Amino acid sequence: MADSAGQAEEQVLELDDIQGTLLRQRPMPFTGAYFLLRIDDPGDGRQMLARLVPHVASATQWWDPPNRAWLSVALSYSGLRALGVPQESLDSFPDAFREGMAARAERLGDTGDSSPGHWDAPLGSADVHVAVSVFAPDAAAMESLLATARETLRDLPGVSVVYRLDASALPTKRTHLGFVDGIGEPDIEGSGVASIAQRMSGGDYGYLPGFGPTIKAGEFVLGYTNELGRLTPMPQPDVLGRNGTYVAFRKLHLRVAEYRRYLKDNAASPEEEELLAAKMVGRWPSGAPLVLAPEHDDPDLATDPHRINDFTYHEQDPAGQRCPLGSHIRRMNPRDALADTLVDVKLHRALRRGTPYGPMLPEGELEDDGAERGIVFIFMGTELVRQFEFLKSQWANDGDFVGLGDEKDPIVGSNDGTGTFTIPKRPVRRRLQQLPRFAVTKGGEYLFLPGIRALKWIAERDT
Repeated sequence: MADSAGQAEEQVLELDDIQGTLLRQRPMPFTGAYFLLRIDDPGDGRQMLARLVPHVASATQWWDPPNRAWLSVALSYSGLRALGVPQESLDSFPDAFREGMAARAERLGDTGDSSPGHWDAPLGSADVHVAVSVFAPDAAAMESLLATARETLRDLPGVSVVYRLDASALPTKRTHLGFVDGIGEPDIEGSGVASIAQRMSGGDYGYLPGFGPTIKAGEFVLGYTNELGRLTPMPQPDVLGRNGTYVAFRKLHLRVAEYRRYLKDNAASPEEEELLAAKMVGRWPSGAPLVLAPEHDDPDLATDPHRINDFTYHEQDPAGQRCPLGSHIRRMNPRDALADTLVDVKLHRALRRGTPYGPMLPEGELEDDGAERGIVFIFMGTELVRQFEFLKSQWANDGDFVGLGDEKDPIVGSNDGTGTFTIPKRPVRRRLQQLPRFAVTKGGEYLFLPGIRALKWIAERDT
């Protein structure tokens, strides 16, 4: 969109039609769960959807959601078909979505222990039709929302819950690996995220430092202009596609004990272990970035919303002496590090939401206790191939784009015990060997997160 002078106008988003989870972060702390449903009767499925829609929090309602809790609904390709969506509409979805994540596992690095043959049933199968996430600030609100959700299934034998995964904030408010998560999300044009953050932190900026350049809404929400200056193709009719997005749902088991042992085996002291962990992630456990705090953690910096993300790589750390070129956050968002290449980083950004599941491994424990623990990773964007699949295949599981050959992401890469991780250092760099896989894929799905009007359109169909 542009005015007569050729200057770009900010796009106005229909926030009341966009599911809030797309544009808003969950408050902290929270308790939550993911439910996967199978539909055996289209009529029952549509009735269930009609009952759920009033409880879906829009981006406008996010700070005062129905039932004091947050509910969102996403659908798989087989789920859309099970709900009776017309074939011409089904055919308008992109190939990657229609094929599903399991069929594209190899390009995502989901091989070996992470291959679909090892996934938790029914993840990756045609039995996953609807994904419902429910989150609340406390147990009482959560139970109230769950009671409401159970009521939506009353007298609907054609709909069944086939999987539940509880996923809530840990007591530390960090991940199982000990790091603060959810830092550095992009500023989406028209979403109001940066201005909201400014008001909450008392800032007075034209944009909030750390969000970086505003990214066109069409990169994340269908129906709006993207960074290429055009509309991303939408599912048809428009009511179905507009204000929706695609979701890559990932259940990752974290080998916490193995991660701790690897740090211990490659460091001479607890302080060196913490530094090595920070080098692999790109931030200290508090969230303070290595570019701004290269020698030690800086919790004060980490709690300053104007500084925690206000850094660059090309200008401040081009050789990776502070934050290694292959560190996790530098791979997932290279910022200006690729300024001398033809790669436009903004074309490969994705919204990410991470939620821990499972009990914490006791502090200092180096042996696996057999418990299921990890993180549910949610990626959202309007182009699965250009965004999520590119991030996984090129930036997480390849090192060529930063001159590291076949090195992979040290945290989420598909390492197999033969991998390496390079830490630039003067006078001689350090290269860690035999990097194992710390994050094992236990399941995944490609989903479509419709706008609220689209959910109603599906629910009201009579086929």
